[in-house]
Amino acid sequence: MIRFNHVDFAYQPNTPFASQALFDILLDIKEGSYTALIGHTGSGKSTIIQHLNGLLQPTAGEVVVGDIVIRTDSKQKEIKPVRKRVGVVFQFPEAQLFDETVLKDVAFGPQNFGISEEEARVTAREKLSLVGLPEEFWEKSPFELSGGQMRRVAIAGILAMQPEVLVLDEPTAGLDPKARLEMMQLFSKIHARGTTLVLVTHNMDDVADYADFVYVVEKGQLIKSGVPSAVFQEVAFLKAHQLGIPKATEFASALTEASGGSVSFDKLPITRAELVTQLIALKGGR
Repeated sequence: MIRFNHVDFAYQPNTPFASQALFDILLDIKEGSYTALIGHTGSGKSTIIQHLNGLLQPTAGEVVVGDIVIRTDSKQKEIKPVRKRVGVVFQFPEAQLFDETVLKDVAFGPQNFGISEEEARVTAREKLSLVGLPEEFWEKSPFELSGGQMRRVAIAGILAMQPEVLVLDEPTAGLDPKARLEMMQLFSKIHARGTTLVLVTHNMDDVADYADFVYVVEKGQLIKSGVPSAVFQEVAFLKAHQLGIPKATEFASALTEASGGSVSFDKLPITRAELVTQLIALKGGR
């Protein structure tokens, strides 16, 4: 489990340029969960995820990752083990590729944590297979690959660290619809193998289809949390905060409004499958 206990964070604290980014964050990410963070650009989501593996340290409160506690005064040698437990896939992770071959790039991380070259290469092969990159590309330069392939290499490099938690910051940004779906299905497979996932996204359909818990962030504060099926019932609240809702929920809500209330749903659907099921039930009841 990861826990935020009353976490505050300010950039450039105790200076005239101090800027408060997080306010009294109380947040739990349960082991094995698929948790989503949603909110506007600048709401504090990226600041939160940089606390998950110690890239940032709280200016007040504490972040607990398993048996490791990160506070303002924590030393880097105390935090370093967290970076193996929690892997972060930042936006456009392919920009972090650097080695001369795909296999060497993926093997670099484990070797940096003391794994032998032979063992690291075995792990690299396993993770490249997991992300669906054919073996014919492994000895090529990563910069010869397509954008989608490069992203798979970058993700394999993070998975090669054997993280217990994988954090995804807008992982499908810039991908076409087919590649985006393939990427989300890949993450679902990784989650099914036991990895805890944290997803930061503006795509509410992805939250509805994959996440089992969601936090809503605004101006550095948590303003709502719960299971997606409950949070997305709050259509008026989400719209008042300029946040989107899943397409199925939008359709059902618009249908109810357009019918003057003659068509209504006991509970708004949040996925396409739920929408189809409820529409069939409504038709059958007429």
